[in-house]
Amino acid sequence: MGGPGTRLQPLTFSVPKPIVPVLNHPFLEHTFAHLKESGILDIILAMSYLPDKISEYFGDGERWGIRLTYCVEKEPLGTAGAVKNAEKYLDRPFIVLNGDDVFLEMNLYKVAAFHREKKAKATIFLTHVENPSAFGVVETDSDKRVQRFIEKPPPGTETTNWINAGGYLLGPEILEYIPAGQHYMFEKGLFPRLLEAGEPVYGYPYRGYWLDMGTLEKYLSLNCDMLLSRVRSPLFNGGGDMAGVDIDPSAAIESPAVIDRGCVIGPQVKIKGPVSLGRNCVLERGATIERAVLWDNVRVGSKAKLKNCIVSSNNIIESGREVVDCVVTPSQTAPLSPQR
Repeated sequence: MGGPGTRLQPLTFSVPKPIVPVLNHPFLEHTFAHLKESGILDIILAMSYLPDKISEYFGDGERWGIRLTYCVEKEPLGTAGAVKNAEKYLDRPFIVLNGDDVFLEMNLYKVAAFHREKKAKATIFLTHVENPSAFGVVETDSDKRVQRFIEKPPPGTETTNWINAGGYLLGPEILEYIPAGQHYMFEKGLFPRLLEAGEPVYGYPYRGYWLDMGTLEKYLSLNCDMLLSRVRSPLFNGGGDMAGVDIDPSAAIESPAVIDRGCVIGPQVKIKGPVSLGRNCVLERGATIERAVLWDNVRVGSKAKLKNCIVSSNNIIESGREVVDCVVTPSQTAPLSPQR
């Protein structure tokens, strides 16, 4: 979880990407819940950007029934270098996840069984995509043993649609191949080196939900996909925390929608899901909200219209304003999609 989340700016100017809220829970909390379901309770966080904000929120993990260890890098060490930095805690096979942006629903018990069966030193989670030319593809043989890696093959030249999904099951012995104290990557450093050394590296094909929420559009999509039950999180059971929510009888709410505690939904407000409202949001008379994520303490003025948008905490949307296809923070408004 090393970078400043530039693709999610302006949301990440003051909030590190791992704790950007997804349905009113930090993104990383959803990952913790999945790991706990799989019986994984000891979790190491490798961090470099705004680490104090993450550790202040999660503490030692006891509140979530897990045990957290923090490894903070003075300078970003890369995907593999960050794992090497935590070497003293890794004395048995371990799972590595891109904990700040990749969301997947994977049966980790099956992955572990595959890893043992193949006697692998490294197992790479693979996901199938329609356009592999935008990613690094992973070629495997009929036994799923990795043959080679190809970074962003030109369209029409790709030999497979399976790409690196950003998750790995690794044996502690592979740490010997990672130089200490250096910036080093899994994709361009460790894995090619393991292949050159003849080590058993395998690819585990995964066809379930996979999303890199590292862009504003994908972040909005992840929230909507959870609301629409396209992907499951152990943290989401529908509705949100409705304690103290005040909904005017004339308001119309079309599910799916999450409305958190302390919200006030005024007269003639129209909400058309998927919509997520954080704590203490106020929607004034005649406001309309459609396919949107609002963080905490957002006030939406009368007859304002919000559609396909994200509004961060502590914002005021003026009466009559239209907020469409964009992101609003207290400091700026930005397009949801990058300008071409």
